[in-house]
Amino acid sequence: MPVKNNTVVLSKEKVLQKINRLIHQVHENVFDEKEIVIAGIEGYGYVLAERIAKELKAVSGINIILAKIVMDKVEPLSRPIQLDGVTPQQYAKKIVIVVDDVINSGKTIIYAVNHFLDQPVKRIQVLVLVDRDHTRYPVKADYVGLSISTSLQEHIRVLVTGTEIDGVCVETKA
Repeated sequence: MPVKNNTVVLSKEKVLQKINRLIHQVHENVFDEKEIVIAGIEGYGYVLAERIAKELKAVSGINIILAKIVMDKVEPLSRPIQLDGVTPQQYAKKIVIVVDDVINSGKTIIYAVNHFLDQPVKRIQVLVLVDRDHTRYPVKADYVGLSISTSLQEHIRVLVTGTEIDGVCVETKA
């Protein structure tokens, strides 16, 4: 389907400002922890998680366990969800922050969060760069860079080069 309109909603500079604000919000809520887990959903969620983990460690001194959630975002039950970088014993009794680039229906997040419920965790929180406000599942992000109401004909595209997030745009399908 051809793209009819492409509107930048976050420039690279604005993305960096949002990420910086998110890091400080997380720090305010976990400042007394010795160690937390930041688990990024494979793809741009993991790119964002790497950035959050690196910057949070620099400002807080908290030990960060970085994990990657490997899953099929379209059909989460089509294959087992894998967690790379952390064992169940490492996230037991800790705060876990699940990170993704965009929350749309909430399906990806709810299946990702469910994967951590095999251990007694202290708290699970969700961090996203963009919240589209189209949730069909009982999921709400605790940390949101930008909340934007979109139509079903619109798609949020996070622009990434390597490990850098260059911006966010809304694409309207023809």
